[in-house]
Amino acid sequence: MNGWRLTGLLSLLLLAMTAYLLADEPDVEGLRTVIRATARTSLILFAMAFAASALVELAPGAVTRWHRRNRRYIGVSFAFSHAIHLAALVALAQIDPELFWTLTNPTTLVLAGTAYLLLAAMTATSFDRTAAWLGARTWRLLHLVGGWYIWISFAVAIGKRLSQGPVYWALMALLLGVAIVRLVAMSRRSRRARAVAA
Repeated sequence: MNGWRLTGLLSLLLLAMTAYLLADEPDVEGLRTVIRATARTSLILFAMAFAASALVELAPGAVTRWHRRNRRYIGVSFAFSHAIHLAALVALAQIDPELFWTLTNPTTLVLAGTAYLLLAAMTATSFDRTAAWLGARTWRLLHLVGGWYIWISFAVAIGKRLSQGPVYWALMALLLGVAIVRLVAMSRRSRRARAVAA
């Protein structure tokens, strides 16, 4: 499974999961379950896309090459998962605004809104034409800054919930793991570039 077929399959699975959760609990609790579930699927898909290039550099092989080749499509699937997450949040705000505002605050909305804007820009430039229009250097800067900003957003959100159980510790371990992989790969590329320059 490669390319847009992979994105299509992952998107169908996300929709099926959402429909199942809402059918099981067609109320506010169902929306909250969808919000939690899509937060986790989004984090996993983001981590996969975020670490793809670094993994193939540190551990080249068939699996990591497949991973990097499909990074774009996994990233778009992450955007789709997070769109469902946003739709569920908006629905919760409309159905039970009092509960919504006990779960969030204006500062969080601004920070999360910035992450969504960056995600939208990154998704829009995940296509050949828009990436070419943006230019290679600007594209790299957008995806570098956007990727790390989204990483920080996830880290803050998960960090606030570590007291809620081992699931959040596992998610934080995943986030820290992909950050370490990225930083090690960046350091290796930097040393290699210095060696070439010397």
